[in-house]
Formats: sequence, C-alpha cells, structure tokens
Amino acid sequence: MALVPDITRSAGRPRQPRPPAPSPTFLLMGLGRILREDVDTALRGAGLSLRRLSALGHLHHQPGLSYSELGRRTEVTTQSVQATLAHLEQLGAVERRTAPGRGRTAQLHVTDEGVALMRRGQRLVEEAGQRVLAPVPADQQAQLTAVLLQAFTAAVQRKAPPPQEPTP
Repeated sequence: MALVPDITRSAGRPRQPRPPAPSPTFLLMGLGRILREDVDTALRGAGLSLRRLSALGHLHHQPGLSYSELGRRTEVTTQSVQATLAHLEQLGAVERRTAPGRGRTAQLHVTDEGVALMRRGQRLVEEAGQRVLAPVPADQQAQLTAVLLQAFTAAVQRKAPPPQEPTP
C-alpha cells in the first residue's frame, strides 16, 4: 500500500498541508441539511411541514389510525400528533370520524383536500431534491440512488429489533 504524503512542496514555497479527503459522512450530513432547509421552505409556503406531510401520508395509506398509532409510526409523542392533526383538521385535510371525548379512540381519515395537499407536498419535496441534484448527470443520479438505497436498507436492518423467540 502506497503512502500518500500529507504535505506538498512547490519549488521555493513553504510546505502546505493537503486538504483532507472528503468524508462521505460529512457530505451526506451537509447535503441533508441543505435539502432539509429547501424542503422546509417549500412546504412552509404550502402550509405544510415534514411532520404534517408524514402524518397525511400515513393516514392516507392506512385510514382510521388513532393518535397513538400515528405517534408510534412517526416516532413522536401523542401530544405532538394531536397538535399536528389539529392543524390539518383546521385546513380541512383530515377528519375525525368518531365523536371527540376523553378515552375514545379517534378514527382519523384524510379528506379529498388532504389528498390534494399531500400530493402537492410530495411534489414540492421531489422538486427540492431535483434542484439539489440538478448538477449531477442522470446516470450518476441512478448510481447514487442505488448506493444510498443499499446503505439505507442496511442501516434499517441494523436498527430493527431482533426477532423474538416463540414462547412454548
């Protein structure tokens, strides 16, 4: 294995340290921050946030979820889910199909207005991603997607709880 010197020397110039090699970790975190800011700005203009968009997506794909079920899926507290859904109800994007009351399980559903809002939010997220990746040729975007999917899948599997042994 060849050693790469950590300094360079030009004729008559002092030694200067080489810049460190780009770290994929820091590049992913930095790009993620930039993308998150772009997405947040775009969604805010539509009266949405990532949390609200996520709630709409979960309820659209599984109508009738309760506050607590939605909280578990989105990894936020039931109180945060209630605040998020109160905003979505005010927008007419979500409706509760059970009478409100303490101790009752709310059955939450996305309205037609909510589906339209969700689709608009999804388009805004996709457009933000396209803006960030615009300088990258399409074939390299496909390679990047494949590599990121591989890393994402491995990370999710690593974080998944181990299967439980059946009890006799």
